[in-house]
Amino acid sequence: MIFNRFIVALCLALPAGASLADISVVDDAGVRVTLAAPAQRVISMAPHITELLFAAGGGERIVGAINFSDYPEAAKKIPLVGSNAQIDMERVIALKPDLLIVWQSGNTGRQLEQLGKLGIPVFHSEPTRIDQVADSLTRLGRLLGTEKVAAVAAARFRAEVAALGARYGKRAPVRVFYQIWDKPVYTLSGKHIVSDAIRLCGGENVFAGLKVVAPSVSVEAVLQENPEAIFGSEQYDPGEAGIGIWKPYRSMLAVERGNLFRIEGELLTRPGPRVAQGVAQLCEKIDLARQRRK
Repeated sequence: MIFNRFIVALCLALPAGASLADISVVDDAGVRVTLAAPAQRVISMAPHITELLFAAGGGERIVGAINFSDYPEAAKKIPLVGSNAQIDMERVIALKPDLLIVWQSGNTGRQLEQLGKLGIPVFHSEPTRIDQVADSLTRLGRLLGTEKVAAVAAARFRAEVAALGARYGKRAPVRVFYQIWDKPVYTLSGKHIVSDAIRLCGGENVFAGLKVVAPSVSVEAVLQENPEAIFGSEQYDPGEAGIGIWKPYRSMLAVERGNLFRIEGELLTRPGPRVAQGVAQLCEKIDLARQRRK
């Protein structure tokens, strides 16, 4: 009798139309995604999603991806269905996916609306904190039926990040400005995973309090904050000034102490498993800024 009551209660708790055999997870938009069986044909709508899928053991299930899905090497062979600016809906339909994984802030509202009308399950991916990367791996592993591989990847990621936090997190704070573009100057607020990485390294994002995820800030605002360290992406085009725009401002602490650092941007701005590598680079350079204090 008790067992029967348990089964009834469990069934009542399931989403409408779901059964005990269904696979069900909650995505980063807070929406429950339910599949009748593990996904076999997946389309990735962002580079970080492609990386997460490979790490979770589902690389061979990806039948379509978006531009710049270039890691790991095998991802370069996946057929493209468009870019963050435009998605080929006919191509998406032709690939017959049983799961779409979208980037909530990277895909446009119109794209998300169109994809939602296809009648294909949609999982929204938007890790904004480092621990959510591991959570994403386990949830995707659940949807793909690759739980064991995903669990190993998630545990390894958590261990790497925990070790970095234990080593650097309680050291003297360093005020940091993270630049993602120089014309005009753009940064990242506390709503982005980069800000969480800065915090884990014992740093303080000087613009963490801004409401926009990727706000434009004036040169004057940066000078007023007077950060002790400035970070920017690696310089691929010699014609781009990047963080070099700050060199003339010699009274700024970051310039005065030689704390203008370049870091491989994709390791931090793509919220995937390689974030652990990006955090390691970030922590080392923030610690270097500490050592340069007079």
